[in-house]
Formats: sequence, C-alpha cells, structure tokens
Amino acid sequence: MSLLLPASLTLLLSLCSPVARQPPESSQPTVDTESDESPSAGIEREADKSDESTKADDLPPADPAPDAVKVPTGILDGGSEWLNTSKPVDLADLRGKIVLVDFWTYCCINCIHVLPDLKFLEKKYEKELVVIGVHSAKFDNEKVSASIRDAILRYEIKHPVVNDDQMLIWRKFGARSWPTLALIDPEGRYVGSLSGEGNRDALDAAIARLATYHRWKGTLSEEPIVFELESAKVNDTDLRYPGKILADQASQRLFISDSNHNRIVVTSFDGQVQHIIGSGVIGRDDGPFDQASFDHPQGMELVGDLLYVADTENHLLRVVDLASKTVETLAGTGTQGRPRVVDGGLKTTNLNSPWDLCHINGVLYIAMAGPHQIWSHKLGSEKIGVHAGTAREDVRNGRLLASAFAQPSGLTVDGTGAWFFVADSEGSSIRRVPTATSGSVTTIAGASDLPRGETLFTFGDVDATGRLARFQHPLGVAWHDGAVYVADTYNHKIRRIDEDTSEVTTWLGSGTRGREDRQLNEPSGLSVAGDQLFIADTNNHRILVANLKTKDVRELKFSGFPQPEKTRRRPPLKGAVNAGEFDIQPGTQVVMNVALNIPLGGKLNTDAPMNYEIFLLEGDDILQQQDLNKQDEMVEDEGVVSFRLPLNESTGQAQIAVTFSFGYCETQDSDVCKLASGTWVMNVRATPQGETETILLSFPGAKADRPQAGDGPGEDRAQAGAADSTDGGSDD
Repeated sequence: MSLLLPASLTLLLSLCSPVARQPPESSQPTVDTESDESPSAGIEREADKSDESTKADDLPPADPAPDAVKVPTGILDGGSEWLNTSKPVDLADLRGKIVLVDFWTYCCINCIHVLPDLKFLEKKYEKELVVIGVHSAKFDNEKVSASIRDAILRYEIKHPVVNDDQMLIWRKFGARSWPTLALIDPEGRYVGSLSGEGNRDALDAAIARLATYHRWKGTLSEEPIVFELESAKVNDTDLRYPGKILADQASQRLFISDSNHNRIVVTSFDGQVQHIIGSGVIGRDDGPFDQASFDHPQGMELVGDLLYVADTENHLLRVVDLASKTVETLAGTGTQGRPRVVDGGLKTTNLNSPWDLCHINGVLYIAMAGPHQIWSHKLGSEKIGVHAGTAREDVRNGRLLASAFAQPSGLTVDGTGAWFFVADSEGSSIRRVPTATSGSVTTIAGASDLPRGETLFTFGDVDATGRLARFQHPLGVAWHDGAVYVADTYNHKIRRIDEDTSEVTTWLGSGTRGREDRQLNEPSGLSVAGDQLFIADTNNHRILVANLKTKDVRELKFSGFPQPEKTRRRPPLKGAVNAGEFDIQPGTQVVMNVALNIPLGGKLNTDAPMNYEIFLLEGDDILQQQDLNKQDEMVEDEGVVSFRLPLNESTGQAQIAVTFSFGYCETQDSDVCKLASGTWVMNVRATPQGETETILLSFPGAKADRPQAGDGPGEDRAQAGAADSTDGGSDD
C-alpha cells in the first residue's frame, strides 16, 4: 500500500516533492543528495504571496492542504522495534500534532545532514510538532536494533525511531530515496513529502502554515509530548563514541577524537591523560584548550607541533598548537557547503563534513564526506580545493577529476608518499589516490564501476582478492609495512589488504558485535605506531591496542581522566509555582498526585496525551537518573492522576521541577476541547528522617471533594496553581 497524492496539488504540496515519483532506473533505493537548485527558493516565493493574500485580520486562514488525504490506520505498523519511546507510537496517539516522518538510514551522510534541521524544527515548534524517525536500513548491520540505538545515541536524536528493517513502512509511504521527509497534519492527513537535504526553509514554512490554520480551527494540540529516551539508560564512560585515533611514535602520544564529548584527548601510549582539548560543549570557539569548542570531531593529522582536526559537524578544519595550547580555525566558514560549489579561499569556502585527514609533503588531504570528494590544502597557502572526485556519489575509477567517490571517511599514506588510500564507506571499497595531478584513482579491493550506481549496494563480508572482496561500510584505514589495515566498520572486523596482491583477509574480529573474545563494535579509526595497531572501537567507547606480530589485543586503560561537566535540562519556569519543601527518605518512590482542573460537567479528553516530566534543577543527584527522561505509568482516579518520584539511595538536597499537561472538555458533548499545563518547583531533602510519602499538586479550581493528600501520616499537601492553561487541540 502506497500513499499517492491527488492529481490536484494545493499550494503547500506545490512546495514539496510528491511521493508518487517515477522509480529510478535501478531497482535499489537511492541516496538523494542535495540538488544544485534548492526547492526552498520556490517555497519562499509562494509562501510570501500567500502571506500577502491573507493579511486581513478578519479573514480566517485558508486550509493550506485542502487536497490532503487521510492516512490509513496502522500506517506505522510493520517495524520490528521502537526506540526512544516506552511503547510503539500510533498516529492516533499523535492526533492534534503536526507529524514529520523522517525516512533515514544512519550510514547516509545526507540523512546525517538532515538531523540538525530536525533539531531546529523540534525546538522551534516544540509544542506543535512531533518527529518520527523511520529507520529503513541500507546495510545489513543497520537492520539490527542495537546498532540503531547506538546511532540514536551517537547523533543525539530526541524523537521516537522505529526499526523498519523489512522496509514495510517505507513501501506504505512510497518512499524512494534517503532521506525522505513526509508531513502529516493534526487531523491525520498526509500533506506531502520532500527528498534530499537542504529543505529546512521549505519544511519551516509548511509547518508554520499548518500550525496557523489548525490553531485557528482548534485542532492543534500545543502540549509537548515526553518520550522515554535511550540517553536516559546509559552510563558515563571516559570516551563517548571515539571516531578516530592518531598514534605518534616519536612522542609516544595518542590523539583521540572523543567525538560525542566534543573534544580531543591526548594520552601517553600507556593511557596517562596529558591534555583535554576542548570544553566539551558543542561550539566552534577558538582559544585556549579549556575554552575552545568542537562539534563531533573526527580525523586528525600531526605536523610538527600542530595537530590538524576535521571538525566534522562544524564543517571546519581546526589547528591545535600543542606548544601554545591553543586552537584556531584553519578553513571553512561554519556553514555547510553545497556540492560542486568551491570558492577556493581558505576562510571563505564552505566545507561539507570533513571526516579524515592525511599529510604528504606539505599538503593536507581531506576526506570530504559530504560532497563525496577528496580535497587538498597546501599548508601555508590561502587556498583549498578539490583534488579528486566529481561530487557524484558512486565508485568510479579514472583521472582525478573524473573519478567518483561515495562518502570517503578514512585516509592513510602509503610507504612512498606517492599515494594514499581511502576508505570509501558508502561504496564499501578501498581506493588508491595519487598525489600527482596527472595520476588516476583505482580501487584495490571491493566493487567499482558497476552500472547505474549498483556499486553502492554491493557489500558483504568476503575474504578474496581485489574486486571479489566485500566490505560493509568501512570507515578507517592504516598503512603499515606493505599492507592496508581496514576498519570494516559494519562487519565489526579489522581486515588486512596486501598492497601488492590486493588479497583481503580477516585480521581481527568475529563479525559479531560485542566486547568479549576479540569482538569489536563498529570500529571506525585505526593508527599504527611501531608494531602496535591502535583501534577506535567506537560503539564500545574504548581504545584497543593490537600487536601486529602476535595479534595479542588489550584494552587501553586510562588514568587521570576528568569527565565533562553534566548539563542539566530545565523547563521554562515563567509562571512556575513554589510547591514547598519536603523531607523524603533516600530510596523512596514518592507518589505524586496531580489534581486536575476539570469543570463540573466536563470530562477528561482521553484522545489528548497526558504527560509529565521531572527535572533536577540544582543541588545533589538524589533522583534516579534513568527516570528523568521517561514517564512512569500514570493512574487516573476521579480527577487525580498519580505517578512516582523515584529517589536513589544517596542523601542530599536538590531543587526539583515537575511539569504536567492534559486535555479536557468543558462539557460532556463538546467537540472543542482544551489543554492545561502546569509547572511546580519544590525543594527536596533526601534524609533518613524524611516522612513524606505522597505529594499533592493541584491545578487551579480543583474540586474540594476530590481525594486530598496530607490527611494521613507520611502525607504532605502541596496545593498550588498551575503555571498556565492553554487553549488548543480538539476531541474527535
């Protein structure tokens, strides 16, 4: 079952690519890269005309999608598992919300580029919008829910994701390429879709128009929905998804891209921490080590006392002066570049996801994953530009500027300095690139030059010679003594390629993700120093050291490792009510009772979501951390809703905020219902002398005959007014 748009498209749908598209020549799904002519320009012009035509305050807004089609029941059924939520999500549960469905696969650089747009929209429309990720995998490894969970954590995704491992939901929507974004209005009608990246403005305009119309109509719910996030279930680790590693034999130092801590860690070969470069806060500030900031850095290269860093999600190249302990920006503007648009100026050219670096004879080579190219910069010059690749995503051999790459992600220099090797991740191939501009790109192992982009879907786990060998999304390479070692990321292996014969063999790893018995979990970075191979075992959050002669493997243990400071989430506190002070025994699960403001003769709107969230604002960590981003089961009895506030076993005191929202109708037969929300702040002391077992929070106007807390031993009443009450939403 596919959703086909009606032949007559509304103004809003004219701004979006229709789902019913001609299939590509290949039967495989495609990765839709950013086009040279962005559709958002047309959207802005049409949106401007629409705004001018509806300026009269006395005119109701027009339905922006009158030809939208009703979404069939169960459209999101068919996935094997839901993540970032405590239960499967049905569109009926999201009635009243604008829903943006993101079809993605976590290997895809274009899908990665869409994530900042989704975060922007989720923040701007936090009350109106819900994003649902549908992970429809390209690679076999990506069909595993545990792998998707790591991707959710690595890319810090805050919305529910369903594992569409059989691509059933994909087919129901008629998706054809990654990424595809489908828009559904608050009444459950399919509005339209867009493919590719670079569509933030288009989606922003469409969502704004939908919100305006459905707010006027009374069909928009403006209460945020809280989901149980995977991030609430993880423990702190010294490293967090380390992407790349660089070993320097001369100084006996390791440089580690601690990617999800947004910093570079410098240690000795035995794990003694020497420097932390970066504050850990996402940003692009230059300055001293403790003030500089990065955004998920990846590859590095050391030249003298200067460490060059691919600051991937900032779209920058940074240079770290190890002598002066400062960080500066070398290249880029901080704005993501478009394919085939190269200014050439070092500080004026927009870069696009630089992923790895290598240095040969005064030239820095860059694996520019976003436009599928290899770039170069002569150190000391003011220029940067394309060394190889057409910016078409494929695996094509030939002259430098006629060749094609597919998301190059790892670089290493051969023994002569005349060549370097590339882990071409989306093509699952290992390439050889000359430094001389007169040379040609070749493929030493894996598929290449297949028709109609078929190379992008030719992968596996096969030890063989040259073009018969198969990899699965390799991200790292390291040359040593006539061999190229490959971080075969999605096969959870280290492979070895003989440089002369192109014979590929498995060197380390069982092929199954894990931590025991020489297992790996999506290794992404490699570096050789002496007879040691250093491995960034990314999803295991660790560094392994393998002896190249004996194959003995050990985990590098660190000492002197400071943890990044935790950032506590805070709700909007304007209008929050002081609920008082409470003494509670450590380890207690206090019952929170919320008395709702439902007028006499009214009813609870069971179609509207009922949500609460607990925040630790200040003070000691006395709450169970894993419970801060998820909801306990709620029980409603005669207008009072109960849930638990769980304390851990430690003593201390803290300031805590509780938010709660629900929908209600003023009469039993009302078709237009309302939403109420409240925020309470309380001071809690976790002490063995604590006696509080139940706390009551009340919305204004709570009925006097409702059950009240504080009437028995161990119960305290904390009656308080709600922070605000917001109209909106409907009861269908």
